[in-house]
Amino acid sequence: MNGSSRRLQAVTTLLGRAVAAGLAPGAVAHVRGPGGSDSCVAVGKAGVAPSARRTSCDVLYDLASLTKPLATATLFLLARREGLLALETTVGEVLDEAGGTAWANVTMVQLLTHTAGLPGWLPVYVLARGRRRAALGAILGTEPVGPPGGQVIYSCPGFLLLGWILERVLERPLPVAFRELVCRPLGLSHELLYTPDPTRLPLAGGAADGRIEEELLRTMGLEESSRHLPPVGEGLPDDGNTRFLGGAAGNAGLWGTAHAVAVLAAEHLPGGGRLLEAEETALATCNHTEGLEQARGLGWQLAATPGCSAGPALSREAFGHTGFTGTSVWVEPRWRMVFVLLTNRHHPAHRGVELHPLRRRFHTLAVAETFRSAGSSAG
Repeated sequence: MNGSSRRLQAVTTLLGRAVAAGLAPGAVAHVRGPGGSDSCVAVGKAGVAPSARRTSCDVLYDLASLTKPLATATLFLLARREGLLALETTVGEVLDEAGGTAWANVTMVQLLTHTAGLPGWLPVYVLARGRRRAALGAILGTEPVGPPGGQVIYSCPGFLLLGWILERVLERPLPVAFRELVCRPLGLSHELLYTPDPTRLPLAGGAADGRIEEELLRTMGLEESSRHLPPVGEGLPDDGNTRFLGGAAGNAGLWGTAHAVAVLAAEHLPGGGRLLEAEETALATCNHTEGLEQARGLGWQLAATPGCSAGPALSREAFGHTGFTGTSVWVEPRWRMVFVLLTNRHHPAHRGVELHPLRRRFHTLAVAETFRSAGSSAG
């Protein structure tokens, strides 16, 4: 699985410097080049404990918001193929509980492109008073922060709703649907999954506390409600709402290797792959938010978005996503390349480490080394 690291010597050096500077305990980079060639390098350790193993290309990382395009948006495309959902399907058509709320007429495309008018984050575990069955009603009872379709507001609650919607139409829990419909056909069941067993799979260390969300609760005047914040633990996702929901949700909860992320992301290249069809990938990666603050596909961010982590080496047609834990994936259609960078920057304690400069430099070096190795030009 590790592929040849000789092509990525400059990337290895870059990651070594990042780890030495304390950006994360370890990092794994995977580059899928033209023709499907794979290269993977791993630097540092999977955790900070003296006994922690060195990280490697088979270690699973908490992918955080990479869950949104890889799992949730992909399952939407498959549900759409079966006629179970459409871009213009409304929340109210699927969730009876949405009737009479501000979200009944919000569409799937608005949820998928973060234009539904939902806030960026909500402490659902607080609003639901620690009762998992009340989580859906807690979000549906939220007031809009803007009109649907009016602006891009990156929203985790929007993808929580999508997770519940997919469970309704697919008639099975999200982890089961993802395993059966996505991972099994691609042969990724042991490399990409929700709620991994830490006694059976090699996992990168996660956060040892919930201080980020405790700070958010404090800014909202809800510090006394922090008792509802679910405890952290090995194999549990960093996202508090996802932990509250049992470790699997539409916005986060997916764990995976860099190789598995690259394989699933490559399914979205023009023409599709073993799982996705050409029309579906074109729909998922085109700009549905022309004229708004960000360029968004279905779950994906497009490189045309100002200030995104793609960097100058990738074209405006590239698409990708980042994860709060320190993960990212970007896909370059022109060269049919995929760039995956996985770190666990929040282990053992949350740190405000800005990774966009590292991601942009990684893309630049990976492009240069790939084409230098092939004896051709990236121009």
